[in-house]
Amino acid sequence: MSVIDSDQGARRVAAAPEEVWDEKALQSSQRKNLLTVMGWRAVLLVAFVGAWQATSGPVIDPFYVSTPSDIATRLWEWLRDGTVATHLYATLQATLMGFVIGGVVGIGVGFFLGRSPLVARVVDPYIIAIYSLPKVALAPLFILWFGIGMTSKVVLAATIVFFLVFYNTYAGVRAVDRDLVDVVRLMGGTRRDILRRVVLPSSATWIFNGLKISVPYALIGAVVGELTASDRGIGFVLKRASGTFDTAGVFASLVILMVVATILNQMVVYGERYVDRWRSTPT
Repeated sequence: MSVIDSDQGARRVAAAPEEVWDEKALQSSQRKNLLTVMGWRAVLLVAFVGAWQATSGPVIDPFYVSTPSDIATRLWEWLRDGTVATHLYATLQATLMGFVIGGVVGIGVGFFLGRSPLVARVVDPYIIAIYSLPKVALAPLFILWFGIGMTSKVVLAATIVFFLVFYNTYAGVRAVDRDLVDVVRLMGGTRRDILRRVVLPSSATWIFNGLKISVPYALIGAVVGELTASDRGIGFVLKRASGTFDTAGVFASLVILMVVATILNQMVVYGERYVDRWRSTPT
């Protein structure tokens, strides 16, 4: 080994601890930033709830806004008597089934039309016409077709999710870099290779954006169906509380829906991170 090679190797060894130190410092800084953000979020939540509790009564009539303490009491009562478990199960079932069905069909149709420009131009006006319809207006029609059971809620949620995922998938497929496609073709790649190694990785971000956007809308579709006609579900509980002027019950139902929507959205975010790791792994 020459003196020059030995010197370069020594420099690399000396630089290695510095790189490790920089990475640890970056991770420590990111953790501190995360803790700071979480801390301020907690402060904001406590301040909001405290202000709500303090102003409800002396400033605002509790009939209209209730109080956080009454809402917490109502939630505890529902947890103890099984109301939350029974009705939340029905809502989650309709939401998840609608999300999965609408997402799978939306991705499939988006890929098909994205790879078939002629078919896309033919059906485009019909898709736009159906998409332009307010989806909430379809709830009575679906109830007429499928009854007040689970099916009508699943179909409504799936319809809403389908269009959101479809348009994002279609846009992602159409935005694929054609130079990459040509390179794979020159290397002897088949249509399957192009789909697997170029189209899917390139459009994954678009697809997950559509999925993240559609999560709360899947929940909205299920709840709207329950509000329209149902005998179970959080939407049914919300409607019953509103009909009996139970303000605490209405807010408790809304709190449950917000928590569920947040959890479902985080699940999609974790799924996207997993796929990003898979995309970055060399094959």
